[in-house]
Amino acid sequence: MKSFVVFCGSRHGVRPEYAEAAKALGRQLAERQIALVYGGGNVGLMGDVAHACLDAGGRVVGVIPEFMVERELALSACSELLVVDSMHTRKAKMAELADGFIAMPGGFGTFDELFEILTWAQIGLHGKPVGLLNTEGYFDLLLGFIRQTVTEGFVREAEVERIAVASAPAALLDTLVATPVLPARWAKADLLTKS
Repeated sequence: MKSFVVFCGSRHGVRPEYAEAAKALGRQLAERQIALVYGGGNVGLMGDVAHACLDAGGRVVGVIPEFMVERELALSACSELLVVDSMHTRKAKMAELADGFIAMPGGFGTFDELFEILTWAQIGLHGKPVGLLNTEGYFDLLLGFIRQTVTEGFVREAEVERIAVASAPAALLDTLVATPVLPARWAKADLLTKS
């Protein structure tokens, strides 16, 4: 694994453990020489994970829409900052650059990114590992709902079992790095190759 996308909040949330986990994840990625690919922001948990990775000598690739750069939200210290035309292009570009995906605590944007990448896996656009950094049980209710989708017949058990879950960054990375990448069922999928 050479790179992981991290989806997380542009806010810090109410618990200091969220920022601590973001910083620990950033350091772990740097120590393992795994590049961080993320949304390019300088605020909230996004800023925390990126700064920690950079401070530990890691490589950070930010992908940010132009309108966010104009609002001075971009982290200019990124190893590489890719400015794109839209949120849709941002997600596709991050997916293209990633060997795997991690979601940390966050809000609607994080959920959007997580569920889009899970949907792409479900329909065979990628077979890359996906994990949840379940800091302080943040995703417990969401995981319960996802299990309900299996019970109600909308999602297959095997698709849910591919989601790795851990409360500590090191444990999650250990699992994701050991998870085999499955072949995509659709070659040259437009959603993942357009940039």
